Amino acid sequence: MDPACTYLLVCAGCDWRSSDDGLCLSCPRCGDDTLLRSEYAEQRFTVTPERSGIFRYGWLPVRREVEGSQRPAVYRSAGLGKALGLTDLWISFSGYWPERGCRMTSGSFKEFEAFAVLGRTPEQAGVMVIASAGNTAAAFAAARSEGVPRLLVVPSRALPAVAAADAGSADVQVVALKDATYNDAIDFSRKLIACGPGFFAEGGVRNVGRRDGLGVVALAAFEEMGVLPEVYVQAVGSGAGAIAVHEAAERVIASGAADGQSVPRMLLCQNADFAPLSRAWQGQPDDPARAAAPLGLYAPELANATPPYLVGGGVRDVLRAGSGDMLVAGRAEAEAARAMFEELEGIDIEPAAAVAVAALRDAVRDGRLAPDATCLLNVTGGGRRRLYADAPAAAPRAWLVSRGDSPDEVAARVLDAFATGSRPRAVASVR
Repeated sequence: MDPACTYLLVCAGCDWRSSDDGLCLSCPRCGDDTLLRSEYAEQRFTVTPERSGIFRYGWLPVRREVEGSQRPAVYRSAGLGKALGLTDLWISFSGYWPERGCRMTSGSFKEFEAFAVLGRTPEQAGVMVIASAGNTAAAFAAARSEGVPRLLVVPSRALPAVAAADAGSADVQVVALKDATYNDAIDFSRKLIACGPGFFAEGGVRNVGRRDGLGVVALAAFEEMGVLPEVYVQAVGSGAGAIAVHEAAERVIASGAADGQSVPRMLLCQNADFAPLSRAWQGQPDDPARAAAPLGLYAPELANATPPYLVGGGVRDVLRAGSGDMLVAGRAEAEAARAMFEELEGIDIEPAAAVAVAALRDAVRDGRLAPDATCLLNVTGGGRRRLYADAPAAAPRAWLVSRGDSPDEVAARVLDAFATGSRPRAVASVR
């Protein structure tokens, strides 16, 4: 597949456009002020049923298909919708739920981005460095792609989830930071990248592969529902998934397939204890005491302290485009929502998804959406209890380090491991 024939990179902030080398993360003119987007030569909404997982959809900026991807299970809810008082609630479930044909060994929708990013990245480009709170690392560990070595940098508490998805490939190495937060992992990953030309950043929300992979949530929903949702609900950290769904919905509308529909109204959800996007949306001033996410958050994967809020095409623009809103939910209400979802829908869900369920329940109660609105709830992760029962995880293998350790020494150790095909010993216990 020649990606130059299928799409271009375009900047919404200026008229720059270019073919893609698979590594470009920003416009050479606008820099980090605006997100790049992919513009596809094929503008029709197409589905190729014989292709697997996310690759059944044409709007992916990839040069090759990576085997093993899954797509979400999209279905109309009966139990939860009735309990919430919604007559047209749809659920996009990502995780491990074999009865619904969903077998994501990472237990998270982050697999969509992992497979798309790896399909976009040229081989032999160096070591891709990915900072993660846990789910993204698990997804990149689960995706098998020879020729794209990955270094996953995570807080040590995330190791069990990463180990459950890790297929044991020599193309994957893990650095685990003791007593660390997600933002600690981001900081340490930047230091590793600065250690030498052997490393490059995956790019996060700035990687068009990541966003267009996550946009499969909207494409799969449109395929199953026949319409775009009027309201879209998701728990967010950086907001990459919400931006992706918005961009994918715009493509569906531009294709003419959506019959005059508008982009979905976004209801985005965060921890009540740490909600930088919500504070920004409400116009609250920066608070130095809230600059870093505390340890022990209910859903730590939502704790990105520097989300892309003000950049062109970022979260603020997406919220404004569909008259959206930011919601929050606390630990107690999220735990109650988690139990309710499992009882009514029959599968366990992850804390981030529970935050979204709790916030949706509150939004219905407070009259923020009409009871008959066509609503899509993105359950971004679930089924791990079932997954671990069916395939118990091996002991995690990682380079366990402290935040104060020398990045140069860690980088040298990791590069040597990639060169020799070795992996560190199993970690006996993590914090």
